[in-house]
Amino acid sequence: MSSAAPAIAPERPGRYRWSICALLFCVITINYVDRQVIGVLKPIIEKDMRWSEVDYGNIVTAFQASYGIGLLVVGRWLDKVGTRKGMALAIGLWSVAAAFHSVARSVLAFILARAALGISESAAYPGAVKSVAEWFPRKERALGVGILNAGANVGVLLTPIVGIMVAGTWGWRAAFLVTGLLGLLVLAAWLRMYRLPEDHPHILAAERAHIVQDGEDGAGRPLGWSAALRQRQAWYFICGKFFTDPVWYLFLFWLPDFFSKTQGMELFPKGQGSVFSTVGPALIAVYLLADIGSIAGGWLSSHLIKRGWTVNRARKTTLFLAAVCALPLVSVASIDNAAIVVLLIGLGTAGHQAFSSNIFTMISDLYPRRAVATVAGLGGAAGAVSGILIAQATGWTLQLTGSYVPILLYAGIAYLLAFGVIHLLVPRMEPAPL
Repeated sequence: MSSAAPAIAPERPGRYRWSICALLFCVITINYVDRQVIGVLKPIIEKDMRWSEVDYGNIVTAFQASYGIGLLVVGRWLDKVGTRKGMALAIGLWSVAAAFHSVARSVLAFILARAALGISESAAYPGAVKSVAEWFPRKERALGVGILNAGANVGVLLTPIVGIMVAGTWGWRAAFLVTGLLGLLVLAAWLRMYRLPEDHPHILAAERAHIVQDGEDGAGRPLGWSAALRQRQAWYFICGKFFTDPVWYLFLFWLPDFFSKTQGMELFPKGQGSVFSTVGPALIAVYLLADIGSIAGGWLSSHLIKRGWTVNRARKTTLFLAAVCALPLVSVASIDNAAIVVLLIGLGTAGHQAFSSNIFTMISDLYPRRAVATVAGLGGAAGAVSGILIAQATGWTLQLTGSYVPILLYAGIAYLLAFGVIHLLVPRMEPAPL
């Protein structure tokens, strides 16, 4: 008689990394609540403070300029000091800057508050994308980035609910104070939960092995700016963000105003009306669709890779489909049907978020973890520069013509333009030579 040893089933990896992903989702959510509340409350703040369209454009520009300057520095800084310390400092600073808006009494004070907010918030995306690279294997990163990126849409969804509710009860200044306090709660959660996988006491050995299955080594010097700028692998992200970020900033800061001016929507409900007679439900619908796009875009490319597609083919196919979703934006300014306008803008924002999730993930396809935040920072800075251009262009276009048509024409074609440039720069997605 012979006996065989029972087969031992391999230990299944735990799922603590998805708790980290949920934490990153919360970080990005509050980041967007803090930056977007001024756009939601623009009609009442503008009336109370007697701003012109150019004043508001300058206030938005202050955020974009400081955000861009911050991104030039913060990416490489995060690669040096690490995500735990760097993100904790950033969350604390941007929460204080958000609360400072509540005591601003002039255009200059708002410009200073927005500048402080922009500098500190610049750490959010480089830090979050770097965290995903630290906590997820390559095949799961697009989904991880898609989930955290959905936090931007949830933040924008929550802003009209929280901002308008608080402003309607205690005034618009209280809305800024509340959002600042929410940021401090997220900071407490970050300090409690976040560490590198190799240092974390709450993950199993099997999950740690699952995370490092690609054999990536995070050791080594961070990538320098000059070295990155000599590589076309960095320029794919720089160009992609330059062409597409201004569209997102356009909706972030001007969408409530667009709905008010072109569809006659009100900020606060006044009697009976259709579901889209006020700005709040319209914004909620738009950013719910954006949430779907963010997660679906991350899921699609990850799913295609698991089915055997190459990383290059999976990412590029998803980028192209996302770009097609944004094309209808060219026509929304001429449509006199609120429901259709909301649907088409929602489709465009879904396309943006699917596109964004994948170009962020492509950084970790092309670079080791020690270089991710640096490249993300350079691309984010390029996006902030184009955000300044769109803020000035929109402010002056509205001041001179009162029309959104020229701005939305660019919004519709921006993603196909970005896709073409990305494919030219990294046709086969060869890793960067470091």
